[in-house]
Amino acid sequence: MRTTVGIIGAGPAGLLLARLLHRAGIDSVVLEAHDRAYVEHRQRAGILEQGTVDVLRAAGAGERMDREGLRHDGIELRFDRTRHRVDFPGLTGGRSVMVYAQTEVCKDLIALQLKEGGPLLFEAEALAVEGAESDSPRVRFRREGREEVLECQYVVGCDGFWGVSRKAVPESLSRVHERTYPYAWLGILADVAPSHDELVYARHDRGFALLSMRSPSVSRLYLQVPAGTEAGEWTDEEIWSELDRRFETDDGWRLERGPITQKSVTPMRSFVHEPMRHGRLFLAGDAAHIVPPTGAKGLNLAVGDVVTFARALVHERETGSPDLLDAYSATCLRRVWQAERFSYDMTTLLHTAPDATPFDARLQLARLERIASSRAAETDLAEAYTGFPLG
Repeated sequence: MRTTVGIIGAGPAGLLLARLLHRAGIDSVVLEAHDRAYVEHRQRAGILEQGTVDVLRAAGAGERMDREGLRHDGIELRFDRTRHRVDFPGLTGGRSVMVYAQTEVCKDLIALQLKEGGPLLFEAEALAVEGAESDSPRVRFRREGREEVLECQYVVGCDGFWGVSRKAVPESLSRVHERTYPYAWLGILADVAPSHDELVYARHDRGFALLSMRSPSVSRLYLQVPAGTEAGEWTDEEIWSELDRRFETDDGWRLERGPITQKSVTPMRSFVHEPMRHGRLFLAGDAAHIVPPTGAKGLNLAVGDVVTFARALVHERETGSPDLLDAYSATCLRRVWQAERFSYDMTTLLHTAPDATPFDARLQLARLERIASSRAAETDLAEAYTGFPLG
């Protein structure tokens, strides 16, 4: 089997890349280890930056997002029993974000790929990337019990942190930067209308809490818990009671309760692999970087990576110049490190470390008060949250 671009992984990054290449007249093959049902129900991020929204619309994949997604023009910061709203359009010249789950993005892109695009092979497990330094890299994969080879001009690894793509970069060339946080998020889905029409980020001495949503009738909420916590350690009543404490304000705001349908624990870590390119192998998304979820950057960074690659490949086809492809890693890493910085800032701003002192607590409050009282500080947060420039 031969193609121009071999794409490993049918998450939002791999699927969007296939869509962008198809619209540019460049053929590709997507290899996905799991079946279609798994990909379409894999719960992940739900906040799309303005740039991601724009890219999906331009790719012809925004119709259902615009119909069913929830545009958000701000977030609320909650601290010291007070509330402060950050107005995104007013601070950024009109930018906003969209609440639209990753599962729905994948469903939309899968439908388009199967209808209009190149091969999308489910249950095709990539085993290795070979010949990345040559002009003809290959992906060995297993499908229906048989090993096959996909011969490519380029390989893009969108196969996540545990995939095979990053392993093809020699250890002697790899530089890894990472941080593991001493806390995690206990997340729930609840059949109850969101108690606020925008996301609420709450800093509390007992720990961080986040009010989010999946739809007008389904709430998504998170509690900071110690790293290593199991979801079953918390009863439903304990979760709701703790959320009540952490969201409490002096103006009588109330958190509405409902049946909890799902519990999960998300670990918190930061990770960057440099470089993001080796020969004709390009890493994208979680294969190259991970951010703590506080800044809502993971899916959006992956989109930035594949947009950068697609533009670079089109540029090479149109001009004969490989300059943008050669600059892929450096271009992506500039955006990645800004997102890492913002995600780290948001995480340390809002979470209570196990060894936090009263001095640390007062610094957090001072930082939040600065955001609430300074348009410059507030603008910096709004610009970062709604998204750094793509490419």
